[in-house]
Amino acid sequence: MNHTTQLPDHRSERVRSGAAHTAAPPRARRGKRRRPTSTQWAAWGFLAPVTVYLALFYAYPLYRNLDLSLRNYTVRSFVQGDAPFNGLANYRTVFDNPTFAPALLHTAVFTAVCLLFQYAIGLALAVFFNQHFRLSATLRALFLVPWLLPLIVSASTWSWMLNSDSGIVNAALHALGIGPVNWLTSPSWSLTSVIIANIWIGVPFNLVVLYSGLQSIPAALYEAAALDGAGAWRRFWSITFPLLRPVSAITLLLGLVYTLKVFDIIWIMTKGGPADSSTTFATWSYQLGFGNLLPAFGPGAAVGNLLVVAALAFGLIYVRVQRKQALS
Repeated sequence: MNHTTQLPDHRSERVRSGAAHTAAPPRARRGKRRRPTSTQWAAWGFLAPVTVYLALFYAYPLYRNLDLSLRNYTVRSFVQGDAPFNGLANYRTVFDNPTFAPALLHTAVFTAVCLLFQYAIGLALAVFFNQHFRLSATLRALFLVPWLLPLIVSASTWSWMLNSDSGIVNAALHALGIGPVNWLTSPSWSLTSVIIANIWIGVPFNLVVLYSGLQSIPAALYEAAALDGAGAWRRFWSITFPLLRPVSAITLLLGLVYTLKVFDIIWIMTKGGPADSSTTFATWSYQLGFGNLLPAFGPGAAVGNLLVVAALAFGLIYVRVQRKQALS
């Protein structure tokens, strides 16, 4: 009786010892370093070109621009690379410059007005083309022409149209009995002129993105709202506009970043004048760095960095708002 009761104990000890022996190898394997698999090597291979591209064309230029803004660069030191470090002196020079306040105001007005009208007109056109009427695709393609044209062509066309003597706009105003307007040579109208041209160029982008967002809204929602007696205006404010908020947010953010750095249109049409009446941070940065016989590379880079900081700040605000909406 005693022998039979002791057998299970020996067997259990053997089982436990065997389990211990069999469990030991995984611990030994765990200590070994895992080698990258072929899939991981392929992932790194696809990631490498993007990393190199970002480092060469984004990280390095930002570093160089920051270095320019913190040193006293002249033409000689720019070539030889021996510019002395002067800290934030270039930024103080920019803030003390009498052009800073008007350029800041013009940048804010130019960006805000362009964003407002580009988004409003683009949204109205997107809702209009969402009706899928006959020739809607053809007309929608024609609206993309301003976006596809090179900026130098668009700006030159608007310069001709708004010419005080031979422009088609003043000719139309004359036919209506209105006197000519000095669109490009008057300090009162130069900023308005470049705003009009930039709105015309930016509307197609808003149209394309917002129209794509409208395609993702289920048609059943509109049908249910129509059965409940909701009119077109009510359906827009209760269904279309709320469901387009994520698309609208990214559209406004991209439009903001693009509009902040608009240079071509303003420079070709007015060169920031007359009397700095249409000067923004983008054109002022170019004027400081390349528009004078004695270029001020440091202050010009400092103005460019202010634009980078502004775009980064709005980008962080967008990320924070999106995160709050995702958590709520």
